[in-house]
Amino acid sequence: MKYLLLLLTVVVVFSGCEDLIEPADDNHRILEDIYDDPVFAEGILMNAYTRIPTGSYSFNDAATDDAVTNDKFSGYLNMATGQWSSINNPVDQWENSYTAIMYLNRFLAETDEVNWSYRSDTARILFNYRHKGEAYALRALFMLNLLQTHGGYSPGGELLGVPIINEVLEDGSDFRKPRNTFEECMLQIYSDLAEAENYLPLDYADADTVFDLPAKYNSFSVEEYNRVFGDVNMQRISGRIAKAVRAKAALLAASPAFSEGTSTTWEDAANYAAEVIDLNGGVSSLDPKGALFFKSTNVDAINLTRGRDQGEMMWRGSIYTGYNLEQDNFPPSLYGRGRINPTQNLVDAFPMENGYPITDAANSGYDPANPYNNRDPRLANTIVVNGSTMAGKVINTSTNGGDDAVDYLKTSTRTGYYLRKLLREDVNVDPTVMLGKKHYPVHIRYTEIFLAYAEAANEAWGPDGKGPHAYSARDVIAAIRSRAGITQPDSYLASISSKEDMRALIQNERRLELCFEGFRFWDLRRWKKDLTEPAMGVRITDGNFVVSTVEKRLYEDYMVYPPLPYNEVLKTGMVQNNGW
Repeated sequence: MKYLLLLLTVVVVFSGCEDLIEPADDNHRILEDIYDDPVFAEGILMNAYTRIPTGSYSFNDAATDDAVTNDKFSGYLNMATGQWSSINNPVDQWENSYTAIMYLNRFLAETDEVNWSYRSDTARILFNYRHKGEAYALRALFMLNLLQTHGGYSPGGELLGVPIINEVLEDGSDFRKPRNTFEECMLQIYSDLAEAENYLPLDYADADTVFDLPAKYNSFSVEEYNRVFGDVNMQRISGRIAKAVRAKAALLAASPAFSEGTSTTWEDAANYAAEVIDLNGGVSSLDPKGALFFKSTNVDAINLTRGRDQGEMMWRGSIYTGYNLEQDNFPPSLYGRGRINPTQNLVDAFPMENGYPITDAANSGYDPANPYNNRDPRLANTIVVNGSTMAGKVINTSTNGGDDAVDYLKTSTRTGYYLRKLLREDVNVDPTVMLGKKHYPVHIRYTEIFLAYAEAANEAWGPDGKGPHAYSARDVIAAIRSRAGITQPDSYLASISSKEDMRALIQNERRLELCFEGFRFWDLRRWKKDLTEPAMGVRITDGNFVVSTVEKRLYEDYMVYPPLPYNEVLKTGMVQNNGW
C-alpha cells in the first residue's frame, strides 16, 4: 500500500508538471519567423551590408610600391616579399563575398512573402521594392569584388570569372559549381544592376509634394514614399550608387588585364562614368574640398539630416568615434605605432607646384637638396616628411631625429615618411588622454568616378575626344589638378598631346588622388604594370639625402591574377588561375 501511494503521488506530481519533463521550446529563430517579423527579415539583408569590403581600411598599399609597413606580422608584408599563395592570401574575398551572396539569394527568395508593414498594404509594397533593389545591387557589388580578387586566366588560356550562384543552396544542393567565364560574370553584374534600378530611387530624400516623386512611384502618397525612400535611409545603396558600381565594373573589364575576355569597351566604361558625373552636374561639380574629405572640418560638417552629405562623398560607411586609425599610424613621438610608411617612390610621383614631374630638369625647378620645397600641395596633405608639423609637433625623421627617425624604434618609419592622409590630427592617443573623434570609411568618392571617366575617355577617344559628352579626359584632369593647387595655367598638362602620355599622367593622378584607399594594388594588376618595383626610402643625415631599397617586391608575372582559395579548388575541382 505504501508503494502504491508513492506511485500515485509521483503520477499526480508529474502529470501536473508535464512541462518539467517535456522539452522546452528554445529561443532560436527559424526562417519562417521572417514572414511576420520585418525587423528579423531585414537582418538577412543587413548581413550583406556588414560584409561590404570597403567598410574598413585595407592599406593593401603596403604590398605595392606606394608603402611598406613596420608591422612584422602583416599579411601584406608577407605577400609582397614572396609568401603569397592560394593558402596564404591576405586579399582573399571568396568566403566573405559568397556568404553575402548566399544571404542575398535567400532574401530575394523570401522577400515577397514578408509582411513588411502591418500599418499599410501600400507601405508593404514599397518596402518590398526597396529591399529587392538593394539586394540586387549588393549582389552585383559582391560579384564585382569577386571578379577583381579572383578573376583570371586558366592554364588553357580562357579568361574565367567565378561561379554564378543566384539560387538558394540547401543542405542537399550541389556545391560543386564550375567557374563561369569573366564575360558571363560581367553580364550578370549588368543584369543585377539593371534590375536594382527598376526598384531604387536615384537618391534617398524626402519629397515635399507629389510632384517630387519619381515617375514610377507617383501613384503613392508623399507620406508613404518618404517613410520608405526618404532621408532616413541615406547611406543605403541607391540608384545613383548602382550606376557608380556599373562604371567601376566596366573600368575593370575594359582594362588591359581583362579586355580580351569581355565585350565591355573603353567607350562603355566612359559612358557609364559620364552618366554618374552628369547626374552630379558635370565637371564643374567636382568638390573643391573633395581631396581633403578626411580633414576634421569636412568630417564634422557632414549633414546627417537631409540630402547627400559632402559633395565628394557618393557613398560612405557609418560614422563612428574612435582613435585606432591614428594610434596605428601616428609617429611614435605622438604615441603612435607608425604602421604605414609611404615610400620614396610615391613621394617622387608628386609633381612640382607648377605641375611638372620632378624628373623634368628643364622645367620643374626641382632641387634635390631641398626635395620637399615647392611641391604639389597634395604631397604635404598626404605624407609627413622630415620637418613636417603634425598635430602641432615638428616631426624629425633624420638619423638624429630620435623616436621618429628611420628604424629608431620598432614603431618608427622604415622609409623616412609617415602617413597623414585619412588621419585626424585633433585625435590624441596619449595613453593619459586617448581622445577619439568622428571617422567614417569610404565606399565611393566622386573623384574615383571622374578618374574612371578620364582613363576610359582617353583610351576611347584620345586626350581631347569627348564622344557623346561635354568634356574630355583633359578637361577632367585639368579640374582635378587645379583643385589640387597646381599653378594655373597648367603648362605641363597643355604640353601633353598623345594618348600614351595622357595615359601615364592619368595613371599618376589616380595614384596620387586615391592612394591609401585600397586602389593601387588592384590598379597595377588591371593595367598589367610592373609589380616588382622595389619599395624605396630615404635616410637624411646632416642634410644629405640617401635613397635606397627598403623592401623588394617578389611577384611573378602570373600574379597579375590572384588565386582562388586552395580549399575551394580542392573541394570542388574548380579550375585554378594559371600559375597557382
